[in-house]
Amino acid sequence: MLSATAAALGAVPAHAAPGGATRAEVDRLYQEAEQATQAFDKAQEREGTLRHEVREAQDRIARQQERINTLREQLGSLAGAQYRSGGMDPALALLFSDDPGDYLDKASTLDRIGVQQAGQLRELQSAMRELVGERAEAAGKLVELANSRRAVAAHKRTVEAKLATARQLLNTLPVADRTAFGRASRSDGSGRADLADLPVLSGIFSSEAPDARAAAAVAAARSALGRPYVWGASGPSGFDCSGLMQWSYAQAGTQLPRTSQEQRFAGRQIPLSEARPGDLVVYRSDASHVGMYVGNGQVIHAPYPGAAVRYDPVGMMPVSSVTRP
Repeated sequence: MLSATAAALGAVPAHAAPGGATRAEVDRLYQEAEQATQAFDKAQEREGTLRHEVREAQDRIARQQERINTLREQLGSLAGAQYRSGGMDPALALLFSDDPGDYLDKASTLDRIGVQQAGQLRELQSAMRELVGERAEAAGKLVELANSRRAVAAHKRTVEAKLATARQLLNTLPVADRTAFGRASRSDGSGRADLADLPVLSGIFSSEAPDARAAAAVAAARSALGRPYVWGASGPSGFDCSGLMQWSYAQAGTQLPRTSQEQRFAGRQIPLSEARPGDLVVYRSDASHVGMYVGNGQVIHAPYPGAAVRYDPVGMMPVSSVTRP
């Protein structure tokens, strides 16, 4: 991945004319970084889920081991009572073997086991089998967790490399061009449309939220204006694009998925012309960016590293879908 980004950097000479090619390359790198960020978010979310599942499995193992220890103590007490009364066969020592099932088979054949003892032995045997299963499941989860952590680290390296290259390219621009780039909405250069270019839609867009929940999400998103874009972050001090959507709706009592690709399907899809405040506007065919429609032809979104959460025209880049959670 580092070699790929190095090649990308080399694709735009240091003496390239300001604007055009350099800005297009920075746009492309930001888009690729955002794609990697969404993959990072997904892997990080999976890692968190796996950590929780591993803890639960370990708790179940501990409880099962405690149950087995209790059953062994109960069987030991029963064996002691039988021995003191003279009714215990020496074969009862097999109770404490690693395979109580083997003892059950032999004891039942010899007719030397009581009903109570047989029931407790079967319970012990079942508990031991469950423990084996729990341990195998936990081991599998630990392997998956290790793989997920490697995936998180790999995506992080990818994002960092893309962003570092983009920063290098931006530094080749004159100050005025860098400032203009910072003010501009990011786009891949295709299909971009400002609201002024959509006169029909601009007259249709509604400024009324469809319900109190959407209104609360919009209020939360507005409260985040000015906070920095931080890749992989979901608030409250910083956000990436999908993290802002997830956090805003969480303040309204609704849990959204973590990534923009998942958020695309986290509700009913509607035409752009029917967008209302609180709707999620998903950009590009790969759904790698998302913003929240807030009325008056604008979205609130976390644009890219170095830019704060802000308003931008809904048509700032190609819209792939609109979702009403």
